[in-house]
Amino acid sequence: MCLVWLSEWIQAVQATMILSVVFSVISLFLFFCQLFTLQKGGRFFLTGIFQILASLFVMSGVTIYTVKNADWVPEAASYGYAYILAWVAFPIALISGFIYIILRKRE
Repeated sequence: MCLVWLSEWIQAVQATMILSVVFSVISLFLFFCQLFTLQKGGRFFLTGIFQILASLFVMSGVTIYTVKNADWVPEAASYGYAYILAWVAFPIALISGFIYIILRKRE
């Protein structure tokens, strides 16, 4: 029973991280599409929204991992570089999303 419970939380972390990567790729694809089709002076709203959603998925996954980490990892173990990278990726993706929303297309 305990292993099933642990695997559900790890799967939730994996799913949110995969969704964040998917939304980031969609955001990049939309940026290039809007770059060539958007009128002059238009804003990259759709790109920004997907980037903000990606940052929220990163935050959700890392938060779940932070809260449930004590349940499946020994206290002597450290979080690791990927964990720190995920916390760094969250504000960078969020700021990137807001910059996309503010960004206007120039000639």
